[in-house]
Amino acid sequence: MNEAATSATNGPGDEAMPFRERLSFELDVDICVVGAGLAGLTVAREAARLGASVAVLEGRHVGWNASGHHLGTVMPGYGLAIGELIARVGLEDARELWSLSKQGADYVRDTATEELMPGIALGEGALEVSNVDDGETLISRLRTLSEDFETEVEGWQVDRVRDQLRTGRYFHGIYYPKAFQIDGRKYVHGLAELTKRAGARIFEDTPVVSIDSSGIRKRIVTPSARLRASHIVLAGNIHLGAPLRRLSETLLPVWRYAAVSEPLGDRLAEFISFRGSVTDSDGIDHFRIVDGDRLMWASPETTWDARPRRFGSAIQRRIATIFPGLGRVALSDVFGGAVGLTVHGMPQIGQLRKGLWVASGFGRQGLNTSAMAGQLIARSILRGDERWRLFSPFELVWAGGVTGRVAGHLIGMWGRGASAAAGALARYREGARAKERIREARPAEANRQAGTRPPRRRPPPPGPRPQRPQPTAQTNREGEGGS
Repeated sequence: MNEAATSATNGPGDEAMPFRERLSFELDVDICVVGAGLAGLTVAREAARLGASVAVLEGRHVGWNASGHHLGTVMPGYGLAIGELIARVGLEDARELWSLSKQGADYVRDTATEELMPGIALGEGALEVSNVDDGETLISRLRTLSEDFETEVEGWQVDRVRDQLRTGRYFHGIYYPKAFQIDGRKYVHGLAELTKRAGARIFEDTPVVSIDSSGIRKRIVTPSARLRASHIVLAGNIHLGAPLRRLSETLLPVWRYAAVSEPLGDRLAEFISFRGSVTDSDGIDHFRIVDGDRLMWASPETTWDARPRRFGSAIQRRIATIFPGLGRVALSDVFGGAVGLTVHGMPQIGQLRKGLWVASGFGRQGLNTSAMAGQLIARSILRGDERWRLFSPFELVWAGGVTGRVAGHLIGMWGRGASAAAGALARYREGARAKERIREARPAEANRQAGTRPPRRRPPPPGPRPQRPQPTAQTNREGEGGS
């Protein structure tokens, strides 16, 4: 979770903030969106484009948290593994959900253009690499993605992966040619500008004190004003605060920190040729090249907030572990943000009660899902689109509070440890197979060498030796009679 390098070297306060308007007057609108992150801004923009009056309330400023601190990778899918998604809702509904995720990716691509967002730095391709040598799993996933879910993918064998990523840590890979990357911070601020142009109003520094969602016209109270709306969309993730604490507690807060290296010059190309985003199959490493010769790298997750700089050395160690030849790279920036993870691993999208909507739980989901949620909810409110009901099986589940955070931290540590052990075992087996091939090749090579040598010329056999006459019985007798 990060952003692209040109803006990653700047802190959030370095960005232009053209929306610094605080709600200080009474206001009536069709739709009130709580939270100016990616999902909330997409809801507001699409609803305004469909003709609704929209107000966005943000307690701090646009993109201050995870929405402004991510790696910018856009590809189809969800945080829930595709096999588990099918098991949960069945193949047909899983296909529908997957199709929605692809539409979300298309929305971001159509929006993140140089014409609409100068400097968005769109790059193509994403590669998911495996930490273990399991070709059968790769083939199964490729078949499912391409045949059942109509997603363009390519299977990469070990040699091809290691040609692009010169490390022995990765084995097979799945390449998504239609996935892409953007500058995450520029995207969220560009989206806010497009939302404003569409006619929605964005009020920053305007936290929500209380919400009364009963009745046809809902009431929202802020420190300096009141607002009324027919629909309220809760898109504040884990930061909804006291008025909606019960909803916030359905999410497990997780912080992920990332860094951008100093320019590494030609040295970086010696180890990483691939120019798209790279993620490992266990969700531990996520990195890509930015600005030509800088490395952007996301670290493992933690369930506790901390200063980003504290994680700089951990990220440096992780880079050195995967690419020992790079050594300890110098970092120009370390940053991070908090996301909300759901218990079931899918985003929260839908109507809680009449006129009260939720778009949240996008941790580990990707930018495509927040874009898709914004479209779905705006069209549901204004056009009667009922496809949000596909998310109904993924109900709100309490995340366990502090106990859940401790458990999540321990599970994360166990998962990373298990992944490391599985990877080490896979590399050991690979080394053992290589040694066995060498042992098997030695006799064959010896035989081959023997077959290519010119035949040895043997010296001619010696002539017959003169045989000494053997004494006969007669001569013996004669000899016995002499002397």
